[in-house]
Amino acid sequence: MTTVAAYAAPAAKAPLERTTIERRPVGPNDVAIEIKYAGICHSDIHQVNEGWGEAIFPMVPGHEIAGVITEVGSAVTAFQVGDHAGVGCFVDSCGTCEACRSGQNQFCANGTATYNAIGKDGLPAHGGYSTHIVVDADHTLRIPEGIALDVAAPLLCAGITLYSPLKRWQAGPGKKVAILGLGGLGHMGVKIAHALGAEVTVLSQSLRKKDDGLKLGADHYYATSDETTFEQLAGSFDLIVSTVSAPLDLGAYLALLKTGGAFVNVGAPEEPNSLNMFGLIGGNKILAGSMIGGIAETQEMLDFCAEHSLGAEIELIRADQINEAYARVLDSDVRYRFVIDTATI
Repeated sequence: MTTVAAYAAPAAKAPLERTTIERRPVGPNDVAIEIKYAGICHSDIHQVNEGWGEAIFPMVPGHEIAGVITEVGSAVTAFQVGDHAGVGCFVDSCGTCEACRSGQNQFCANGTATYNAIGKDGLPAHGGYSTHIVVDADHTLRIPEGIALDVAAPLLCAGITLYSPLKRWQAGPGKKVAILGLGGLGHMGVKIAHALGAEVTVLSQSLRKKDDGLKLGADHYYATSDETTFEQLAGSFDLIVSTVSAPLDLGAYLALLKTGGAFVNVGAPEEPNSLNMFGLIGGNKILAGSMIGGIAETQEMLDFCAEHSLGAEIELIRADQINEAYARVLDSDVRYRFVIDTATI
């Protein structure tokens, strides 16, 4: 075992503090990664605060990990020392269940999340707010040349979270796509949908970020706090992807879809939502969910982003600013992703 520095929440809702954790030795199919950057995802905050249920503490969050490989196991052929590599939201899957066989190993019932989980070895899994990590090579992503590691880190969650539904619901030329919410997730949705060739609209509470949205690739920008928005845009969209982590008036948003259109939710509110089913029945509309992507699709996303020169818009912070960053995320005061420089841990 190797002792490394990290930032952890010692208990639910407690401020994160510097500590040390143990990383396992590099096994035959493992790689060791010196973490250079780790993104702060809103889901980190949900889990530290036990907003999604009971959690495991002490908790080292972080599933947007970018770094450099420093050691490879004896059976590893896909990576070598010096490669740029990333780790996303899960670090293990069984490989044999239906989800794994279909390439959707993010849904493996026997998988291991990057943190707030117990691994197959019976030990707690610790995430990317640390200096080093050891990961199974089959669950490690190659970060292509052309994407700097700091702006690549958020792609391992925010990027794939938006890429997956946009690809599944065929965002592209001739399609009108709305991204609901312009935050850490939403800004990547705008970039990716634009790169796919769709006509992109941002739906946000206010017009405060309109200039940003248009620069990121949006064709249109509307405030949802303006009731006339819902009148103007009724029946407009083939696809709406919601990044909002709060309950919504789903009926109002379903009314913005064309016949057969889809409203896909990637935000994960802590509270339940409700819906009058006539909002779905009228117009054969679709209400769906989406959660990250499998390893193959995540690599596809990284290659797509490299091809189109896409990275996250970030604010680089020191490790001792993590608690301040959490508060700012809750206040929607970030444009658009905080990324920790792990050299400061």
